[in-house]
Amino acid sequence: MTTMELLEKARGAKGAMALADTERKNQALLEMARALEGRTADILAANGRDLEAARGTISEVMLDRLALSPERIAGMAQGMREVAALPDPVGAVLSRVERPNGMVIEKTAVPMGVIAIIYESRPNVTSDAAALALKAGSACVLRGGKEAHRSAAAIVAALKEGLAAAGLPEDALQLVEDTSRASANELMTASGYVDLLIPRGGAGLIRACVDNATVPVIETGTGICHIYVDQWADQEMALDILENAKCSRPSVCNAAEVCLVDGKIAGEFLPKLKARLVDSRTVAGQPPVELRLDEAAAAVIDGAPAGERDFDTEFLDYILAVRVVDGVEGAVAHIAAHSTGHSECIVTGDERAAHAFQRQVDSAAVYWNASTRFTDGGEFGLGCEMGISTQKLHARGPLGLAELCTFKFIIRGNGQIR
Repeated sequence: MTTMELLEKARGAKGAMALADTERKNQALLEMARALEGRTADILAANGRDLEAARGTISEVMLDRLALSPERIAGMAQGMREVAALPDPVGAVLSRVERPNGMVIEKTAVPMGVIAIIYESRPNVTSDAAALALKAGSACVLRGGKEAHRSAAAIVAALKEGLAAAGLPEDALQLVEDTSRASANELMTASGYVDLLIPRGGAGLIRACVDNATVPVIETGTGICHIYVDQWADQEMALDILENAKCSRPSVCNAAEVCLVDGKIAGEFLPKLKARLVDSRTVAGQPPVELRLDEAAAAVIDGAPAGERDFDTEFLDYILAVRVVDGVEGAVAHIAAHSTGHSECIVTGDERAAHAFQRQVDSAAVYWNASTRFTDGGEFGLGCEMGISTQKLHARGPLGLAELCTFKFIIRGNGQIR
């Protein structure tokens, strides 16, 4: 089926989705979760074929991003159940005003219509995106990467089974079969068919959508995330946060890519950083982190010299760029010059330094003494997420249900004329 034929089907189903009540949508999500778990063997078999085809062509950390397991599929199903348990955003009255002439005006949340998502090699995005779009009352068109297409097709087959069991149109969920650039371009320019496009992936994909789309786009996710270790930091806490932010899942957008260290403690802290992220991990048989050091950091510890682009690169790997800065102001200035506006953290025991950092850093999530890995819809209490918006309009940070709705004004009068 061509991409335009899929879009026609999705557009035809959006009216039924907009009219579906909360009970019916929640029933569909629960049936979809049940079908997902019931088809675990089929999904794992498809994922195995994807992994076999991808080996040798993508890195080990990206293979981990692609891989599914019974536990990950159970987690996907649980995410759908959590979305079902969330309040329905559709129909919520966002504001109400009664005018002097007696007219009542209510700003009311309504579905987008058709939401298209272009994403890369993360099969779990398939169920996350579908759950959120459908609960928000919209039809959903998914276009995944070629590495994960077999996995995504098996997941969508299960989800369509759940939609049908709840009496909602299967056409409300579509998976684009063509994984070439041509299909992505079709979605970007499908005016009249796509009401909102969300790209979720690397910098190249996001830039292509922002530059070429003629439909509304929410820019998501390139994450050059910084952790600044202040002179008043608890250094053991800083090491814990850095190891978690860099190593727990280095291939995700909320992983740390840059460590900034106050020059006043660089001589003391940097050897501890190398011992924790390089030496101890090597001894433990874990992947060590490659430290790419500016001149000041290289004068204290051994590592690779930082290249010209290393402070502007989302590594998505066991690589960390390290720079010595002059206090909070130096950290803020560096982040302003190099950040993608995703997530930044200050580790400090000084409340004034923390407040100065959080006021001045202009990113979607700004942490004090906590890992950037928490920038996630589930961790923020939104259920699963559609992605992390790094723009300011109309949504910023994790995209949950409320951010997937638009609004209209509902006006009630009794004969008023102007």
